[in-house]
Amino acid sequence: MNSFVSSAPSAAANIINLPDAHLPFYFASFPSISEKCASDPECPYTSALHADKCWGYEYSCDESKRYSAPRCPGDHKGWVKSKSDQINTFYTQADFGFVKQQLREMKLLCEPLFADDSSLECSEHLRFCRGRNLMVNFTDLRNREEPIRYKMDVLKKGQIGGYCDFKQKELEAQADHISPLQSWGPEMRYFTRLTRRPIVEGDCDVIIEKPTFIMKIDATVNMYHHFCDFFNLYASLHLNSTQWDAFSTDVHILVWETYTYRSAFQDAWAAFTDHPIWDLKTFRGETVCFKNVVFPLLPRMIFGLYYNTPIIYGCENSGLFHAFSEHILHRLRIPFYHRTNKKIRITLLSRDTKYRRILNEDELIEAIAKNDDYEVQKVVYNRKMGFKEQLELTRNSDVFIGIHGAGLTHLMFLPDWAAVFELYNCEDSNCYLDLARLRGVKYVTWQKINKLTSVEDGSHDGGAHAKFANYSFDVEEFVRLVAIAAKHVQNHPQFKELVKDVDDDLINDRKHDEL
Repeated sequence: MNSFVSSAPSAAANIINLPDAHLPFYFASFPSISEKCASDPECPYTSALHADKCWGYEYSCDESKRYSAPRCPGDHKGWVKSKSDQINTFYTQADFGFVKQQLREMKLLCEPLFADDSSLECSEHLRFCRGRNLMVNFTDLRNREEPIRYKMDVLKKGQIGGYCDFKQKELEAQADHISPLQSWGPEMRYFTRLTRRPIVEGDCDVIIEKPTFIMKIDATVNMYHHFCDFFNLYASLHLNSTQWDAFSTDVHILVWETYTYRSAFQDAWAAFTDHPIWDLKTFRGETVCFKNVVFPLLPRMIFGLYYNTPIIYGCENSGLFHAFSEHILHRLRIPFYHRTNKKIRITLLSRDTKYRRILNEDELIEAIAKNDDYEVQKVVYNRKMGFKEQLELTRNSDVFIGIHGAGLTHLMFLPDWAAVFELYNCEDSNCYLDLARLRGVKYVTWQKINKLTSVEDGSHDGGAHAKFANYSFDVEEFVRLVAIAAKHVQNHPQFKELVKDVDDDLINDRKHDEL
């Protein structure tokens, strides 16, 4: 560990483990750390200092200096009065402006009067909360036999609380979104002012010293739903970034259920914590005190991120989604391949499920593989392939093709110039279109229904929904749509810059051979 890190307020490992593009924003947020780095010859971040940047949620962040540059090429008429209003609406709905709005809403509900007192503050509707020196009593779980998931009765009155000036009526007024994954209302409604400081007075069976994020998570078997959890956790890091170690992985994660956590996507936790994932069984029968605890944004909040995000028409490219993508890829050390040619890398995601299979898949692949401008591969993302390996293939794709399904959530980890081709949206037209808009990648989908064939298995009375069938696609139309996606990639400024470097390499190699 270099002297800069070891001389900082904490000696925890991996404190400032951020993508290079994020470092100027980080150091601008913490001037004292920037000064410490500038005065230390061993600090590895000197090139990221003194940038006049801001994430976008800071109180005095000028629009020209913020991380995000959302685009609104679509018409704003009928939605807002002006183009600037359109951009600002998108920024507040789906970008760092959402974080800024939560910060503006924060209310101190449990006010400390002395250093060892407790504290609790939350945004409106108890969507996000954080506290210090709080007690949570899990003793009743010792006698609870049924497994806990999506339950609103884990706690009862007096089983969560702190020693503070408790503003009970203000908290009760915010406990209006009572649903398992919409808010922390089901838990915080039972908050109580304790008569003693729980940690000082020895009222805790367990004291958790490290910062702890308590999470209520969505369906872990589905990438679309589970990545709502990871995305909201990332947004919550920004919401909680009051200290220089805000992005540290030396934190604990406690999942608010008694099921032992398992998921095909569990590698993603390494972007947030160095420690094993806890669940409620970890502390069954014990009274636990948390010195520093965060209750992050939830996956199914009303008008939340990203499951229920209401996106204004005509806008795209959320900086918050872009930063999340870079954060995950950096923390998981997903490599980006050096380009050796100008070919468009096309990845077709094949399904090994009962429904939504592409019946003439090989014929489609053979048709586009004839194009010398393409490099084509077929992949199956299932439990036989590690999640990080999946991300590596996705990150190095220029065009990503797949029929409607959770695997298309991978589009969040495509490069900026990429296009996603949702081969058929199966009558769910907005799901991945909106996610592509949020991420800022080109979206293409099948339009001519008469040029695809639906094949049902006859098990659904009255005919199956489009999601419960398999499909064959017209080859010529498929080739045409792939060409639209590929043209977008070829014309993208970042891709042009990428292949320009390839040209330079070829020229240099040729000169070297001549010598």
